Amino acid sequence: MTDTNAGPFAGPGPEQHFREGLEAGEYRLQFCDDCSKNIYYPRAVCNHCGSPNSSWRIASGKGTIYSTSVERTKPEAGGDKNIALIDLEEGGRLMSRVVDMEPSDVTIGMAVEAFIGEIDGTKLILFRAA
Repeated sequence: MTDTNAGPFAGPGPEQHFREGLEAGEYRLQFCDDCSKNIYYPRAVCNHCGSPNSSWRIASGKGTIYSTSVERTKPEAGGDKNIALIDLEEGGRLMSRVVDMEPSDVTIGMAVEAFIGEIDGTKLILFRAA
């Protein structure tokens, strides 16, 4: 029988650690201790090399728009929203929103900076133009 209270899978899971960081006002990124690559979305094993060994670092928050799209909705339903794929300075890519500007003004190659925002009561990583 395996002791589930020891080893790399002991304690809170990676997503819980990530969410606790957001609640504490910290944007944390998970990195593999063996191949040194960014692991995003948080997970128990590295998606690059399969290692269960990882650690957490505070992210710079800097990124570049890789791809962007506008979700069109009626004004009474919240209006148009930007949806973007963002390449992080530390490596990795995530899907988020660029806010505080017209959704159609977000362009590929634009420098952005992350902040912890809230949508419908859930804390998330959002971006603004840098």
